[in-house]
Amino acid sequence: MQFVDTHAHIYGDQFNNDREVMLKRTFSAGVTKIFMPNVDSTSIEGMLALEDQYPDHCFSMMGVHPCSIETDFERELKIAEDWLAKRKFVAIGEIGLDYYWSMEFVEQQKEALKIQVSWAKKYDLPIVIHCRDSFRDTVAVLAETGITGLKGIFHCFSGSIEDAQIAIDMGFKLGIGGVSTFKNGGLDKVIPFVELKHLVLETDSPYLAPVPYRGKRNETSYIPLIAQRVADLKGISVATVAEVTTQNALSLFGVKA
Repeated sequence: MQFVDTHAHIYGDQFNNDREVMLKRTFSAGVTKIFMPNVDSTSIEGMLALEDQYPDHCFSMMGVHPCSIETDFERELKIAEDWLAKRKFVAIGEIGLDYYWSMEFVEQQKEALKIQVSWAKKYDLPIVIHCRDSFRDTVAVLAETGITGLKGIFHCFSGSIEDAQIAIDMGFKLGIGGVSTFKNGGLDKVIPFVELKHLVLETDSPYLAPVPYRGKRNETSYIPLIAQRVADLKGISVATVAEVTTQNALSLFGVKA
């Protein structure tokens, strides 16, 4: 079976001591493609270095995370935009709104989201959306910018079945990760009712590790655990989950198997 991790920060400091060993575990587990969302200007160098080291396995996005949008957000956006003009990326991400940590820069986050969505349209790239505690506002901003031609992923989806349908109707996939394995994560009430063609798998490593590793560092080798949880909730084989979600991801990002 082949799996894809559509969202992993494996360039982070949390992997400095064992990154190569961790990736060997990942590839041995059947996870052959890893898509890396950018955070801000501080993460670009490490992300691109990892892509250079594993060109057949690791793929970079470009964008500015909403938690990095502050008073000088124009500077961060300029750096990201310059990189987009210099080389190819698989997506604009991760971008969006985050109301969990702070509400101080909400208007700046909305403005940054609009600008980065315009890049996706310019370069015909999917967007990878972070919308923590901000789903409805994120949808409103996307609608305001115009969703025609947009595609992408609602990363770390943890909303209701109604939210899922809104995202799907807009043409987006739902990124399913470790939260699906949590006892009170809520996705047991959503995943059984969403067609597999709308789902992709992700870890968001090093964050949100699935059960039985909850609370510990997450890593890309845990994707099969998430696939098994989706299979159990839908009453289908894990091989089917692997096949369909892998094709969903590779098709979305324009990457060959």
